[in-house]
Amino acid sequence: MVPLMTAAFPAFAAPAGSPSFRNDVQPVLTKFGCNSGACHGAAAGKNGFKLSLRGFDDENDFLALTRHAAARRVNVEEPGRSLILLKATGLVPHKGGKRFEVDSREFRILADWIAHGAPGLRSDDPRIDRIEMKPPSATLKPGDHLQFQVLAHFTDGRSVDVTRWAKYTSANESVAQAGDTGRLTVVNHGGGALVAWYMSRLAIASVTVPYPNMLTEAAFKNAPRRNFIDQLVLDKLRELNLAPAARCSDSEFIRRVFLDTLGVLPTAEETRAFTALAAPDKRDQLIESLFSRPEFVDYWTHKWSDLFLVSTARLKKPAMWAFHHWLRGHVASNTGWDVLARQMITAQGDTLDHGGANFFVLHDDPKKASENAVAAFLGMSINCAQCHNHPMEQWTNNDYYGMASLFARVRRKDAGGEGREIVFIDTQGEIPQPLTGRPQPPRPLAAAALDPSLAGDRREPFADWLVHPENPWFSRSIANRVWANFFGQGLVEPVDDMRRTNPATHEKLLAATAAYLSENKFNLRELMRAILQSETYQRTSVATPSNQADRRFYSHYYPRRLKAEVILDVLSQATGVPTEFKDYPKGWRALQVPDASVESYFLTTFGRPKRETTCTCERVDDPSVGQMLHMANGPTLNDKLAAKTSRLSQLLSSHDEPAKLVEQLFMTALSRPPTAAELSAATRHLKEAPQRREAAEDLFFALLTSREFLFNH
Repeated sequence: MVPLMTAAFPAFAAPAGSPSFRNDVQPVLTKFGCNSGACHGAAAGKNGFKLSLRGFDDENDFLALTRHAAARRVNVEEPGRSLILLKATGLVPHKGGKRFEVDSREFRILADWIAHGAPGLRSDDPRIDRIEMKPPSATLKPGDHLQFQVLAHFTDGRSVDVTRWAKYTSANESVAQAGDTGRLTVVNHGGGALVAWYMSRLAIASVTVPYPNMLTEAAFKNAPRRNFIDQLVLDKLRELNLAPAARCSDSEFIRRVFLDTLGVLPTAEETRAFTALAAPDKRDQLIESLFSRPEFVDYWTHKWSDLFLVSTARLKKPAMWAFHHWLRGHVASNTGWDVLARQMITAQGDTLDHGGANFFVLHDDPKKASENAVAAFLGMSINCAQCHNHPMEQWTNNDYYGMASLFARVRRKDAGGEGREIVFIDTQGEIPQPLTGRPQPPRPLAAAALDPSLAGDRREPFADWLVHPENPWFSRSIANRVWANFFGQGLVEPVDDMRRTNPATHEKLLAATAAYLSENKFNLRELMRAILQSETYQRTSVATPSNQADRRFYSHYYPRRLKAEVILDVLSQATGVPTEFKDYPKGWRALQVPDASVESYFLTTFGRPKRETTCTCERVDDPSVGQMLHMANGPTLNDKLAAKTSRLSQLLSSHDEPAKLVEQLFMTALSRPPTAAELSAATRHLKEAPQRREAAEDLFFALLTSREFLFNH
């Protein structure tokens, strides 16, 4: 047995003054995992010893170390008997294992603090202001290593090198990997970032690893530019040495823009007319025409219904319809996103007359209302901060309860009739902060606290802060959501994970896109127009050897599978046989159906979200065996092809020539004519088949189950 004697440790020269518990001891405990979720930072602690996760609660952590367990963890009379030293150095059994050496700097900080009497929190303790990383950016190549430095800046003017005690993560492990000491190892080409976390402060350093392509400056200088999007994307491609792809063809463009903007295919006649048009601005004309189509309203109402959880799973049917009509009205009238947000966040009154008030029926708890408002309009999750300071973001436990207090006085009552409720504001109601037991002053994130005694609706100042042009999270979040719709991925991905530790692939582009939207009074169609007109959006999806490895920087358009509702709708459109939904008019498309709970095996199989949580993770676009089997053998497509009233039946009766039938089927399904090889093979198949109808069904089936049909490209 190791004697519990101070002499078990080597002598050292104590520096002048005592280490600070807040600024010196807590970082050591955090760096070595003592207060991690897997150790004493767990909700119930470990073996009777509980610390706050990553040291967010200094006061209670100090008491747990110095007052609990008969003061054995910290023994100021005989520092060498302190369990915090003995266990961490492995001199007595410790289930967490040895954390550091007896002669380490970490050991000396803890021992010195104990030797000075383990002083507690001091009112004059300097507080950390920010941290920074050096260098803030680096251009490297695979195989390189780079040691970053982290400096902590305190309110007393001191700057301290805390590289040793910061925690590190890589924002893109496929490009660069982070070591425990801030040493970065580059493993592949692309862009990434190193994130440092220290005492609830974050800093990010960007890393660029250019691709080894042999490109000339002319590849970028001569690339066409339509607007700010193109310039910033080309700047990034130049940094990474990625060549921009050529412009897509007219048939590619019309199919792509119809699916991304309306969720439907262009008809064969629309495609022929567009490709035959010689006007130089015909793409701009097409874009403008899409904004005025009813399918545009259907598509974007459905998209925002996903975001705001419109469904009879949690709303009565009349309330669901009221919420749907409210959203649809705003889409149709092109309401600014800031106006929509303000009206929803401050909604009150009859939920059937004011559909937006159903937000507070769905989220009838102040904490849930706060969480979902932040998730929907800021693209962030603050849920972690309910129990402790957010481990990967700047939000604290106080921030969480300050936000919840903004909604503490929202009430609702039954008004008679199915789904009819009244949302109103009470004059009383507070949310206590569990750590103190006292009401937490209402406060929007990163803003000044409100006076709790002020009368009126606390949501009004929150709405003022939320939609203010200088609120970066609001404009960045919706700009990122709109961008993701047209490119298949956000500049920040996932789009509802906008925390600082998940940086954008193009920070300058995201900032510029958000600023553009703010300058245009949050008119979403203005941003859509800029995106659709950009050469970036209009690039072909056909990759070249010099950009085929790119999946994040928009050197070409990225093919992606259509979402469940769009697949079902375009199958119905192409075959001319609508899908029927119970209790809805015949001929309604999936994108027109407001209720995500409507029964549909196809939609469920292909990943339709349930609209239970404000998270894009609910929608699943990954292929599965079930999808493949249903397309091959299920009734959805096969019944549509066999229907007597189908488009195929009409084409067979009006096209005697096999070549014309083949051309029409290709234009209907793929928005392009067949190639010479495709035309020859398909025509031969129709001519040689004993049953013309059966052969035509086989050909159409092959087109409608092809990757080219099921993906936007």
